[in-house]
This record gives sequence, C-alpha cells and structure tokens, in this order.
Amino acid sequence: MSRLSLERHQVWIYLAAIGWGLVVGSVWPALGPTLESLLWPVVALLLLATFLQIPLLHVRDALRDGRFALATLLGNFVAVPLLAWALVEAFDLDAATRLGVLLVLLVPCTDWFITFSQLGRGDVPRAIAVTPLNLVLQLLLLPVYLWAMADASSLGAWEAAALAPAVLIVVVPLALAALAERWMESHPRAERVREAMAWWPVPLLAVVVFLIAAAQVGAVRQAWPALGAVLPLFVLFLVLAAALAKALAHALGLPPEQGRTLAFSLGTRNSFVVLPLALALPAGWEVVAVVIVAQSLVELLGMVAYVWAVPRRLFPR
Repeated sequence: MSRLSLERHQVWIYLAAIGWGLVVGSVWPALGPTLESLLWPVVALLLLATFLQIPLLHVRDALRDGRFALATLLGNFVAVPLLAWALVEAFDLDAATRLGVLLVLLVPCTDWFITFSQLGRGDVPRAIAVTPLNLVLQLLLLPVYLWAMADASSLGAWEAAALAPAVLIVVVPLALAALAERWMESHPRAERVREAMAWWPVPLLAVVVFLIAAAQVGAVRQAWPALGAVLPLFVLFLVLAAALAKALAHALGLPPEQGRTLAFSLGTRNSFVVLPLALALPAGWEVVAVVIVAQSLVELLGMVAYVWAVPRRLFPR
C-alpha cells in the first residue's frame, strides 16, 4: 500500500479504531485509567510526526505569491472565524459543545489538506508553502478568538496547572521538529527520516481515537445528544467554506489550481493540535474532545465529496 492510498482510506481506519475502542472500554472498563495515561505520549508523537512534514523554517516562502497568501490569510483568519462564530450563534449549543466546535473550526489544517489538494488537482507546492504560516498564526490567534467567541464558563474551566502540560505537548514537538528540520537541511541523507515519519500520522491518529473511545466510553455515550446537534453544523461548515473559497478566489483572480488549494485549506481543520487543550479540561467537559474527534470524521468524509466536486464543479479548468 502506498502512503497516498493509506491517507485516502484513513477515515475507515479511524472508524474501526473508534468502534474497537468502544468495545474495549465497555468490556474492560478497568483499563480506562491506563489507556488515558497512554494518550498524552501518543498525542505528542502524533504532533511530532505531523510537524516534521511542515517546512517550519520557511514561513517566508508562503508570502512569495502575494495573492494566494492574501486569500489564505483572509480565508482562514477572517472569513472562517466569522463563519464559525455565526454557526455557534445560530445553533443552540451548550457551553462545552460550543467550545469544542470553536476549538476545532478556528484552526486551519497543516497536514492532510496537502494530500487532499493533491487528490483534488490543486497546487501542491503552494499548499506546502503556506502550512507554516497557517500553523504559526493559528497558535497566536486561537486565544484571541476563544476570548471573543467562547462562553466565559468555558474559558474558566481551564486551570493553569492543567493547561501548561497541554501547551507543552504542542510546543515541545514543534521545537523538536524545527531542530530536526535544521539538522536535515545540513545532512541531506537524513531526509529519509522525514520520509519515514510521513507514514506515521494516520496510524498514530488511529491509536489516539482508539484510546479516547476506550478511556472515555461513558463520555462518548453521553455525548450522543450533543453530536446530533453538531454533525449538521459541521456539514454546513464544509458547504459554506467551499463557497467562501470560491468567492475569495474570484475576488482575487486566482487560477483554478490555486482556488482548489484554497478550498481544501478552508475546509480542513487542525483537530489534533487542539486536542491536547480539550483533554486538559476537568471532569464534566469530556464532550469537548468527543466533538473534536467527530468533526475530524465528518471532515474526512466531506473531503471525499470535495475531491470530486472541487475540481469538477467549483474550480473547473
């Protein structure tokens, strides 16, 4: 199996992992604490494997094409946040569900959107170039967005002592990936390390969703009513994100290949970068992590439709 084929079928891997996790958590509930303790190191490895695929030391490359960079910035950091805000206001969500929706919709994807851009005949070099810019800006702007859009009770649920490890789970792999990139640029043969690690995000994310389902089986069951409310929201988001990409591409005169890449950038979100923040919440807020995992599954299924519709209907030649 090629890596592209693995990524193309990843949604079925995640669904199987969730199903197996629910079975394990139901049959052997005593394993819950042990599985939960394994979650943090696996998330850290997942983030490291993901960050290694991003040209972190080449943020300025994203700005070489001014129109595409402007479209990406306006789309991901102005239009999509306003869309996310409008959606959580329009849907009657409780505080925890609202927080989960905002966390996942406010951060643009930095990994598998490149794969889907390739499958959807987008401009892959520009997709790669823009990823470090998207990553840096989302880490800087997410606290601002949450302060403006989330309920005060949601923000107050985080305790500094619990939030610090969640931040480190993101920052430490990010720093290690940047150091590894510098090392690989000095030693070209070491590029094989990056190529080998490119296989790991899909299986590691499968392990993460398995551990969440197994360790939080009770929370998953309790989250069914909340999921019934947010699944239509996430589907609507995918439709409106595509419409935003079409409008921005038309306004800025982007060629079809760049318009397709913009559509995949606006439609995909960085679920596992915000997952540590959700896992740092205290008891009673488990639904936040469940909502984030649910969004990633809806997104992956939606990308099947995107891969067909974006090059044929939204941005035909």
